[in-house]
Amino acid sequence: MKVKIKNLREASDRIKKAVKDNERIIIYADSDCDGITSAVILEETIKNIGGKVDLVLFPNREDDGYGVNKRALEFLRDKSPALFITLDLGISNVREVELLNSYGFSVIIIDHHQILDRIPDAEIVVDPQQKYDESEYKYLANVGVTFKLVEEILVGDFSVNLRNSFLELTALATISDMVPQIGDNKIFIEDGLRSLKNTFRPGLRAFLDILGEGEVLSGGFYKIISSLNAAESKDFKNESYNLLVSFRQNDAMDLAQNLIAKTNYKQIKIKEISEEVERRLSQKKTEAIIFEGDPAWRSILAGPVASILFSRYSKPTFIFKKGDTESSGSVRSSEDKNSVEAMKTCSEFLITYGGHPQASGFRVKNEDLNKFREKLNDYFNNLI
Repeated sequence: MKVKIKNLREASDRIKKAVKDNERIIIYADSDCDGITSAVILEETIKNIGGKVDLVLFPNREDDGYGVNKRALEFLRDKSPALFITLDLGISNVREVELLNSYGFSVIIIDHHQILDRIPDAEIVVDPQQKYDESEYKYLANVGVTFKLVEEILVGDFSVNLRNSFLELTALATISDMVPQIGDNKIFIEDGLRSLKNTFRPGLRAFLDILGEGEVLSGGFYKIISSLNAAESKDFKNESYNLLVSFRQNDAMDLAQNLIAKTNYKQIKIKEISEEVERRLSQKKTEAIIFEGDPAWRSILAGPVASILFSRYSKPTFIFKKGDTESSGSVRSSEDKNSVEAMKTCSEFLITYGGHPQASGFRVKNEDLNKFREKLNDYFNNLI
């Protein structure tokens, strides 16, 4: 029998207690495909056991950065008491969780990212990466961890139709988050994509109708993933979330068309930035890393650009938007060149950082950019 993820049962029991006691429930999820689908799955599960989620919130990465941020804390100050559940973020928000506790929230962290210096003092933390977690599920995306939580909550009430609906979302987010396609991830992807052609979810059906069912099922599901990732969050609302929870086909078609248009425009900008970085690289001496930023680049494009450049040059790639006083960016690397471990050695220069070995992010004061770059070069040169 497989060992369960640490604290999974405790999180399930706490959520069911909140439903039974009519507690206010707030979900705060990351703004990418993994976070959005996790939020949809958990919210619909809570509804299925007779509860309701009062607020589902998503950070604006462009303006506020990753995780539980300052603007979110200001918004949440008068929303307690409540059960506050983070999805695909939170494990690095030590100070922010302390503030949430002081506001009167009960905090559950559902995450899958690497642990940094210490775990936040939340009521319950579910993260396969944490110490003493003896499960085999360190390879799951956050949506996979959420799916395991949902299985624990629903037990025998998990109908075939609901399970398939959740597997469709789980498959897309697992592929999107670029986690290893092994074990349960492989099952999620195979079962979810098989169910996709018969989806009952209007938001996904809209993509099939617009893009063509045959094209999507023969590999075009990447266009759905790109479109879901093209959404932006404003005032803690997210377009892809609105699409996935929509029950009206006409509304879903409009939202899907808008996201497809956004992803087409996004691809053009990603190509422009990638070419600009390559032009800069041709004029510089060779380094162990690619480290480039610009005030004109959008933070939400940093990850895709970094992915392209890492695949071409096989060097840890740090791409960032340079703000007035701070810069925020995304990193792509390899398992053996762990980007989070690298940034741990530079933590004195960083405001925030975290993620996976192969895909992570950071925020740094502009005055520390050169020191950050030098320390990273030293780290990766020594690693080689």
